[in-house]
Amino acid sequence: MASERKNQRGLTWALTGGAILLAGLIAIFVNAALNQPDVAPTTPPASTTASSPPATPPATDGDVVDPNVADQGWVPEPITTDPDLYIRRALEAASTFDTQLSERDEWLTYLDAWFTPDTRYTSETDQLEEMKSAQLELRQSLVLPEPEWDSLAQEDGRVTASVTGDIDYVDVPEDPSGDMRIGTADVTLAFTRTSGDGAETSYEETVRVSVQVLCGAGSVPTPDSSQQPGDCKIVRYFPEPMEP
Repeated sequence: MASERKNQRGLTWALTGGAILLAGLIAIFVNAALNQPDVAPTTPPASTTASSPPATPPATDGDVVDPNVADQGWVPEPITTDPDLYIRRALEAASTFDTQLSERDEWLTYLDAWFTPDTRYTSETDQLEEMKSAQLELRQSLVLPEPEWDSLAQEDGRVTASVTGDIDYVDVPEDPSGDMRIGTADVTLAFTRTSGDGAETSYEETVRVSVQVLCGAGSVPTPDSSQQPGDCKIVRYFPEPMEP
């Protein structure tokens, strides 16, 4: 099984990463070094405005796994076979949270439920190992690091992400099913912080992020939900945008 996994890895890509976003004292997408050539994140400069209205999580479309998670500041996972809709929500979910409504570990555990095994691996053991690796990669290379979360929490901070513009698609290597898609899009992150005198400060950052999803018979539904095999699920987030 290890040999099979090594051979399959040899036909896919390698990624390089570095930090792709620094906004004041916080960073939301921190990139791991994964040896990806000719790929660079986009991080336009931030703009700051005082006393802006509070940000709210993106609106959902149709059925979701659990609408109540919005009360914790999270994006509800859609129940859909539409990769475009699912990718938009998946990219938003990876950076939408409210430090006053939930803990970081709770948020990450919630994001774990969006994942499904990579069906390109024939061994169930390999599939589970790869899924755990993808979940760890999300924690280590993409989401807000714990020290920055704590810093943001001291100022009653929250972040809301929204996908702007179209999604660009890239084929998934060695996917005979054709059910996997890699989608890349610009994501606008709206940060809101509260100073000691109670004044809110809001600013935005835009990053370009990619996610691989499976919308086919091999997807594993979230337990105790109305999701069905074939509904879209996340296979992996990428620290670097995967461009056509």
